[in-house]
Amino acid sequence: MRTTVSVTFMLAGIVFAACLILSNILATKIMMIGPWSAPAGVLIFPLAYIINDVIAEVWGYQKARLIIWAGFGVNILAALFITLAIAAPAAPFWQNQEAFATTLGSTSRIVAASLMAYLLGSFLNAYVMSRFKVMTRGKNFSLRAIVSTLAGEGADSLIFITVAFAGVFPVNVMLTMILTQALIKTVYEILVLPLTIVIVNKVKKLEGIDTYDYNISYNPFRLKQV
Repeated sequence: MRTTVSVTFMLAGIVFAACLILSNILATKIMMIGPWSAPAGVLIFPLAYIINDVIAEVWGYQKARLIIWAGFGVNILAALFITLAIAAPAAPFWQNQEAFATTLGSTSRIVAASLMAYLLGSFLNAYVMSRFKVMTRGKNFSLRAIVSTLAGEGADSLIFITVAFAGVFPVNVMLTMILTQALIKTVYEILVLPLTIVIVNKVKKLEGIDTYDYNISYNPFRLKQV
């Protein structure tokens, strides 16, 4: 596959992947937000969805699909090398092996839940953003961003919490975590929406592009279409 991407698109992809890796590491801690519990990954994961919105809005679904799969690959690579680092024999004078493994050594169940939730949530977010843009003829970006986030983040939270913690936490705790995650991420999106709008407008002007996804395939696996 030979194609050309801009520096702006490349940087957006790098930040997107970094947000995903950091959110998976942070998710090993369950924190309290007032009376609600949620994985600490909610502190940074919404940024990935904001970048997803920007990419889908400016470059279209096909470029978003490329970034989503690239992010998936980076997560697999990170999980692989973290596992190797944990398995490697520790130096005799280094006493932090247990803490290192506890912090970074997510179980295979957590990794599977994270990857499943990420793929479905990200593709749903990009799909809703793309289709809604065509339907509204490019108007109402704010509404499109919020609706796509509700769809993507809602699906992500539901799948991740259910797959990762079913049988571990009581149902009422899991429901609280699902609702808290989805709510925090959506509120986050709304709060930073003015900044997102500014970024989208500047990137469109810088790139000289505003993509409408007419007559494209929404098949997540059609990677040749970029």
